[in-house]
Amino acid sequence: MKVLLIGYGAMNKITERLLIEAGHEVVGVIARTNDSDYPEYKHIDEADADVAIDFSNPELLLPLIEKDFKTPVVIATTGEKDTIVETLKTRSQNAPVFFSANMSYGVHVLNNLLKSALEQLADFDLELIEAHHSKKVDAPSGTLVKLLDTALEHRESSHAVYDRSDVYQQRDEKEIGVSAIRGGTIVGEHTALFAGLDEIIEIKHRAQSKEIFANGAIKAAEVLHKKDNGFYDYNNLFKGE
Repeated sequence: MKVLLIGYGAMNKITERLLIEAGHEVVGVIARTNDSDYPEYKHIDEADADVAIDFSNPELLLPLIEKDFKTPVVIATTGEKDTIVETLKTRSQNAPVFFSANMSYGVHVLNNLLKSALEQLADFDLELIEAHHSKKVDAPSGTLVKLLDTALEHRESSHAVYDRSDVYQQRDEKEIGVSAIRGGTIVGEHTALFAGLDEIIEIKHRAQSKEIFANGAIKAAEVLHKKDNGFYDYNNLFKGE
């Protein structure tokens, strides 16, 4: 599989290493700063790759996907999720595209567990908490936004609360609390905390290495580049495999 890397920061450097170990070929890079030995491209189709893997940022990605392309793309950029997804769905008429706010399949399972818990714990208060390293710039994380979307869909009339520091009142039963922690080298943790009468239930995913995200992107790419044009995520990518 010939792969174009969109972005050449820490995540795609890990992806590069794992691609080579798996016998794939990196054919080029699209990046604002390319400190690799690979050819640098300006447009997705220029590299004539089998698939492109993106770990970048909205500033780099959005101008690329605003133009038509036919190369299958795996997109892992967080931030400006709604704009990115809307644009990708338009481009999916001409290319297979895969998007996930978190490339870990375990996080996809976490979201499914959250759906089940929301149905069974309707009278429990819900708090969503995420923690990441000090260099992460967006908050809350794209993954927590996805979990929040799931919760809002399942709890009618609920609303997110990001800050209680200027409110002097009891918790509203319709609240879904959202908290973001930044510090050190935390790879990524996401927790759904259900608080009921005299009991607490937590559903948690803890990433122990950034390699899980790179491996998830590579697995998605291996499947995606054989797919028909369309918009894919973890809910439909592996159907028929």
